[in-house]
Amino acid sequence: MAVTLAEINKLRQKTQAGLMDCKKALTEANGDMDAAIEILRKKGQAVAAKRSDRDAAEGCVLAKVDGKFAAIIALKCETDFVAKNADFVALANAIIDAAVANRCQTLDEVKALPMGNGTIADAVVERSGVTGEKMELDGYCTIEGEQVIAYNHMNGNFLCALVALNKEVDPQVGKNIAMQVAAMSPVALNQQAVPQSVIDEEIKVAIEKTKQEQVQKAVEAALKKAGINPAHVDSEDHMESNMGKGWITAEDVARAKEIIATVSAEKAANLPEQMIQNIAKGRLNKFFKESCLMEQAYIDDSKISVTQYLESVEKGLTVSDFKRFTLRAE
Repeated sequence: MAVTLAEINKLRQKTQAGLMDCKKALTEANGDMDAAIEILRKKGQAVAAKRSDRDAAEGCVLAKVDGKFAAIIALKCETDFVAKNADFVALANAIIDAAVANRCQTLDEVKALPMGNGTIADAVVERSGVTGEKMELDGYCTIEGEQVIAYNHMNGNFLCALVALNKEVDPQVGKNIAMQVAAMSPVALNQQAVPQSVIDEEIKVAIEKTKQEQVQKAVEAALKKAGINPAHVDSEDHMESNMGKGWITAEDVARAKEIIATVSAEKAANLPEQMIQNIAKGRLNKFFKESCLMEQAYIDDSKISVTQYLESVEKGLTVSDFKRFTLRAE
């Protein structure tokens, strides 16, 4: 049967599906609005199932503040073309609005919220049917505090940060810290917030790296003393290549290999433990300064830390929490 433009527009308003999809669904449903909605929903489910193994690496990341509560959510898709579609962005906005209004604490709570003729999860599936791409919700996180600030990096909808301060101050201060979080990607608020497992792994890596460096220095010194350029024998490939170029001889290679093996074993067996621990501790402290928000150099003045910047604004001002989510590989 023929369907009217008014009916098509009505279905589109209800589902956000494309005009042709709405027309086809209404035609198939003989003008029955509810049946047409179900047809579009099933189409979305079919597309979602078919593309379940695809990578949804693009999308729209949004953040919103409501009083002392804020959240970030990402509506992900497969291509940048869909991510920038007005209807897709509108759906992402509707989802974050609902999540914040209902003070949702988990992604499952967000998905279960009512939207249209079903839930938010249903709406995402339906939108997948419209675009023909895999879609999923991801990255949901929340924050609460005396003053909460959200930052959408360059308003690009791909990286958002939230910051909670313990006092109410000029909102620009919070924005400055949110920009710091976005740019410097801290892993924890301060040293005390770094999980012990992370600290243990950092110490382990630092000790191993320090030992390797000490052994390498000893080997290079021994090679130079023997009249061999360390850069010419730092790998089997280089040895072969440099012999072919006439830069070193087979005898040089044999002597270099003997020196490397002997000096490496002797140095590794006689490394000063206290020196290794001291250097590793220095590496760990560097990790804290680079990875803990309050210890990071403030991006607008690298001579001071974030802690010192906040203290300069108001004594006792600090960050109580932060969150960050991005679609980009880092």
